[in-house]
Amino acid sequence: MDFLELAKERYSVRKFTDKQVEQDKLDKILEAGNVAPTAVNFQPQKIYVLQSAQALEKARALCSCTYGAPTILLFAYDDDKDWDNPKQAGIHSGEQDVSIVATHIMLEAWNLGVASCWVNLFPNYEIAKAFGLPENEKVVLMMPLGYAAEDAKPIEKWHNFCKPIDETVKYL
Repeated sequence: MDFLELAKERYSVRKFTDKQVEQDKLDKILEAGNVAPTAVNFQPQKIYVLQSAQALEKARALCSCTYGAPTILLFAYDDDKDWDNPKQAGIHSGEQDVSIVATHIMLEAWNLGVASCWVNLFPNYEIAKAFGLPENEKVVLMMPLGYAAEDAKPIEKWHNFCKPIDETVKYL
């Protein structure tokens, strides 16, 4: 499948089976994130793989959008290691870098038949505290990961709905 087909086919899965992702697939999925570009190649991303019953329970207690996935990836960045724009105070790359990494992971997962959902409806600081993350690490998103339940389906109002390209792209 070419990339555009893959991108059009993928959707956010909101119902998972309890089947765990095989380690070889998980390794490939994580490698896709590892090769993702980051600003100045500083690679400030931190990815925590939540699979133990205790870790999943903590995540589910603070986020209602884990959808029964047997694995949840917790994405953060090291605020001491992301790139700071020297031409504009307060502009840095951490969230952008993590977003690029997470997108690579999400698409490689789909390519391997593994479903995911980008989630950021949770209290970031409470998640960081619950998992004992260092103060310099900023949580950006969680990504439930696993196999889609047989009756999982995309939410129609979003899936394959795109504004006309002339509304989102302007040539200057």
